[in-house]
Amino acid sequence: MPQQDRPSAAAGVAPIPVIDLGRLSRPDTDGGAVEEVAKLRWALETWGFFMITNHGIEASLMDAMMNASKEFFGQPIEEKQKYNNIIDGKRFRLEGYRSELLQSEGQTLDWSCRLSLQVEPEEERSFHLWPKYPKSLRDVLLHYASGTKIIKDCIMRALANLLELDEDYFINRTTTRARALARLGYYPSCSRPDLVLGFKPHYDGGALSILFVEENVGGLQVLRNGKWYNVLAKPYTLLINIAECIEIMSNGIFKSPPHRVLTNAEKERTSVAIFYGVDVETVVEPAPGLLDEKRLARFKKIKAEDYYGTVFGHFRQGKRLIDT
Repeated sequence: MPQQDRPSAAAGVAPIPVIDLGRLSRPDTDGGAVEEVAKLRWALETWGFFMITNHGIEASLMDAMMNASKEFFGQPIEEKQKYNNIIDGKRFRLEGYRSELLQSEGQTLDWSCRLSLQVEPEEERSFHLWPKYPKSLRDVLLHYASGTKIIKDCIMRALANLLELDEDYFINRTTTRARALARLGYYPSCSRPDLVLGFKPHYDGGALSILFVEENVGGLQVLRNGKWYNVLAKPYTLLINIAECIEIMSNGIFKSPPHRVLTNAEKERTSVAIFYGVDVETVVEPAPGLLDEKRLARFKKIKAEDYYGTVFGHFRQGKRLIDT
């Protein structure tokens, strides 16, 4: 790893706000919603990250989701490789198991493994690619994803309201044929965390990411003004990350942040992320309601289908498609 990319023990803690999603969503009778809206606006315009509590997903379901993930990754490698997403050693498939514990030419080593499964649209779920073990994984993941979908829609309405757009502006572009991908991540302990990253610096594509990570492990960092900051998880909160398409549609008002995952010399790390995309038939562009003679478009429009056709290559290089 290049010296300038190596983790620093002096990294500070990002002041990511914790937002009560229940208070944010209901009519304001005590001023609580106003406070949550203010925190949300500040987070979106600065860090691009925020945590939510009172989100409607029970702690028991979150525990079940995390335990099922650990059970899958705890299997022998030959069992996990049955779901490998590299076909015939050549072709890449979005869904399946992938180990990044290997050096890719021209890329920084990622010390992690992941299992990716498409959960939306419902009619496009490929259950034949889903692991048979643990037996609970399918039902638990579908139940969990039904909860995060409600959260996604709630946040999308809040974003539209902040921008004074039609409340369903973002929902209409992230529903019908929009893909949602669940990614279970496993980061083994590493004896040289100063030399190896769990996941290289990158920006999330699509619209929105909802992340559930183990408490008391850490590892996630966000870049701001040229410095890396630790993002500390709180028990049973979910971390929300604004992705590229929302930055484009908000005309740059909301920020999609670069982030990475560090390794740990003593602890393993498991995470569950749900990545929500935009409808493949959508034209991704700054919302017309945000533009006038003084507020010009900062990004060119692009068809979502074309966006997804090229974004992965930029992702692998830690670059942003919208910067090109």
